[in-house]
Amino acid sequence: MFPVIDAHGGARERGRIHGAAARQRVARSVATYARLFAFCGMNWREAQRRGAEYRDAIEALGGQLLEEIEGIAEGSGRQVDEILALNVRTEILPPTFPGDPHPSWRELDAANRASGVPDLGECTAIAVPRSASAMGETLLAQNWDWLGAQRGALIVLRVRGPDGPACLTLTEAGMLAKIGLNQHGFGVCLNILRSSADGERADTPVHPLLRALLGCHSVAEAIEMVRALGFGASSNVLCADASGAAANLEFSPAGLQVVSGDGGALCHTNHFLSPDGKRGQTSLAPSLSSVPRLTRARELVENRARIGVSDLKQILRDETDGLLSICRRPDVSLPLEARIESVASVVMELAAGRMHVAPGVPSLVEYETVALGEAVPA
Repeated sequence: MFPVIDAHGGARERGRIHGAAARQRVARSVATYARLFAFCGMNWREAQRRGAEYRDAIEALGGQLLEEIEGIAEGSGRQVDEILALNVRTEILPPTFPGDPHPSWRELDAANRASGVPDLGECTAIAVPRSASAMGETLLAQNWDWLGAQRGALIVLRVRGPDGPACLTLTEAGMLAKIGLNQHGFGVCLNILRSSADGERADTPVHPLLRALLGCHSVAEAIEMVRALGFGASSNVLCADASGAAANLEFSPAGLQVVSGDGGALCHTNHFLSPDGKRGQTSLAPSLSSVPRLTRARELVENRARIGVSDLKQILRDETDGLLSICRRPDVSLPLEARIESVASVVMELAAGRMHVAPGVPSLVEYETVALGEAVPA
């Protein structure tokens, strides 16, 4: 299981606890992304410079988020701009990733290592409203498909403080949030999208936004929050709440589109579903298998009259399409920097505040349970 870190107190203290407890995993995050940015033609110093451009946008989401980032830097012994670069890595990566490497990527990678930085598809998400749930309670689930090397940097944060509701999130060390739920029974999943306008301006980054969204009580509140924002890159947040509401929040520099369902399970992968979003979408890399994964996920949920936790685990373990399945094993024919696999899998019981986490390719490991309600040390 990934380390579970109880981050409590004020924002800076929470960040220090996170950074100190996950110091080596933060270093792993830096190493992974320095190499990945080099693959795309950008050295780590430039990535930090670009990350710093998002400082104001993060602060606009709530000053405590920036303060927590500063605390992570202090606790982990990194520069603040390095932690900023991690938290806006989605916005920094070019819209064409994953694709062919930059012609100079090996030289840039070597320069990173010489300066002290070591060398070292995305996702399928499903929301099950109460009306479709075997338990009569909202469920939210996701396979997180990403670089296998980054699995060693993952942590589970259990956050409590005076400036927002308690929350539980599976994330990358050094980053504020990713997949998670809060004490109000509201939860979020993430699907990275790509549009041609991504990266043209520094605006609201998605990972700090996910943490801000974990302060919401409901899907309706989340939609209201996101409508008021501008974005520098594209993503989809599949969110749901204990009342049974669920929605895909597809956003890009062109704005927000809300994609809801008809009362059944709601699925999303890594392409736009809304007509407005589709108009600006970049070409889909075949290695992402976004369209067939969505088709398969919908087929699997539609074949069940009621869906429970065990059903979602079974769906997320589906390997019908081989290396391009919902459950993704790594394709060793691809370079490491483009070798996408299911680094983790999560099934969330929103009302109960429970998260079932598979700390690896879900067909190869068992799910383990982490609860938000467990006591936090004083």
